[in-house]
Amino acid sequence: MTNPITIFEEIKKINEYQSEYWSARKIAKILEYADYRNFEMVLKKAKESCKNSGQSIPDHFVDVTDMIEIGKTASREIKDTYLSRYACYLIMQNADPSKEIVALGQTYFAIQTRRQEVQDQQIEDQKRVFLREEITAHNKHLAEAASQAGVTNYGRFTNYGYMGLYGGLSMQQIHAKKRLKPTQKILDHMGSEELAANLFRATQTDAKIRREQVKGEAKANQTHFEVGRKVRKTIQELGGTMPEKLPTDDDISKAKRRISPQKIMSQIGSTDDS
Repeated sequence: MTNPITIFEEIKKINEYQSEYWSARKIAKILEYADYRNFEMVLKKAKESCKNSGQSIPDHFVDVTDMIEIGKTASREIKDTYLSRYACYLIMQNADPSKEIVALGQTYFAIQTRRQEVQDQQIEDQKRVFLREEITAHNKHLAEAASQAGVTNYGRFTNYGYMGLYGGLSMQQIHAKKRLKPTQKILDHMGSEELAANLFRATQTDAKIRREQVKGEAKANQTHFEVGRKVRKTIQELGGTMPEKLPTDDDISKAKRRISPQKIMSQIGSTDDS
């Protein structure tokens, strides 16, 4: 039987950002579509599937114009589409299933897509675990700075920081918005993007209180609020998602288990056996 890895790896390309992609015209040829116009119907269906799955079509299907030589001194323009791995997977799902090469392509891109999902999850888990540990450490420094400034109600002080960063939402309101149980901690269910915003809030508040020698509980609370609000404004100016609108993640303990050496090996093995 033809090896799908060899077939599809040989035509894979890498762009300047080190991202892999495939030419739709080359995929069409491998899938034995003699007329590219017939393959364009498959391409159209794949794009529709991409849209229906909630993905951005331009992220996976990039329409381009290439030049091909038609003689020793002549060339002409042809339309092509550069495809991500996920786009190729969708194409295989919408191509003629009676062709053996299509079945091979479905297997190859299903395995490769799953392998990438596992790798992406591992990267996110590693970032989450690192940032969560950093917040734990820096919150201790922040608590020390707040105490030196005269803060006696640390829970209220913390709440001011959240309200600044989350557009006025208190810890209780954030907890409710993210649909967490009473025993669950907000920080343990944040993704890396949200954790990073909160880490920046904590480190900058700590630094500002110490640098400006803030004194008095009311002033310390206001400082925490203002720093949180400025972090929020920066996110907004950069076109980012407001923290309260970011998805609620699973418990950080699950992320820790997923990046354990034993779990990683089992995940890699499952993709290889598919």
